[in-house]
Amino acid sequence: MTTTAVRPPEEALTERLPGAWSIGLSRGALEIKQFFRMREQVVFTFAFPVVFLFLFASIFSDDVEGAGVTASQLYVPAMIAAGIMSTSFQSLGVSIAVERDERVLRRLRGTPMPPASYFLGKIWLVFVTGLLETAILLLVGTTLYDVDLPTSAGKWFDLAWIFVLGLTACALLGIAISSVPKSGKSATSVVVLPFLVLQFISGVYISVDTIPEWMLNIGALFPLKWMCQGLRGVFLPESARVLEQTGDWEFGRVALVLAAWCVGGLVLCLLTFRWKSRRDG
Repeated sequence: MTTTAVRPPEEALTERLPGAWSIGLSRGALEIKQFFRMREQVVFTFAFPVVFLFLFASIFSDDVEGAGVTASQLYVPAMIAAGIMSTSFQSLGVSIAVERDERVLRRLRGTPMPPASYFLGKIWLVFVTGLLETAILLLVGTTLYDVDLPTSAGKWFDLAWIFVLGLTACALLGIAISSVPKSGKSATSVVVLPFLVLQFISGVYISVDTIPEWMLNIGALFPLKWMCQGLRGVFLPESARVLEQTGDWEFGRVALVLAAWCVGGLVLCLLTFRWKSRRDG
């Protein structure tokens, strides 16, 4: 006579549950589907940087003395950097705050889903939207403003790591700042204001050679300034280096600062993130 071992229900349930990575992929697919269903949000997200690029590049289109580029060409990499930060920092900072206020996070926390899967889903969303935003701005820049795509593998590699490190750092900062607003209604004001200020002091709307030194030094404390600088090094000729604060692209420092913000942003998320809103205790 043989006997069959009966597994405890908890063990059997654990074996049937998918892992955090696969659930994160499913969450990401859901986040992306929900995003593209909201047409107004899609249009605003992708059109906003393009409209600003068109306005600034049309108003300021003269040659930049001694740099071998036009002002229009300077705006293209800067707006790409701003677009990456918009689809990560601003998007997550507002959306997570709203989801917390509406108790979506609280309900998700009560499910068997690993917490990491929720964040993986958000990362997939910002990766897809950030990639699309970059592609759209590159299409506009190369078509209308004579910006040349990289011609060497090294430049494409620089573009790749700046995009990944910049997107990751800004996404983590977006998750961290989502805990600051007291309610979902105030999230937009809390998140958009610092982002707007950073764009002015990081070389997005104003050329870095005309920004006061002390403002540049403040901007250098945050990722956006370094993303702008690195992307200018990817898309602009070497002659344009003279416009930078140190007269060089400083790819090594760009990588170091962005990597440091990835680590710092992760620490901030671990210290500040909450699944419940303040009114829930």
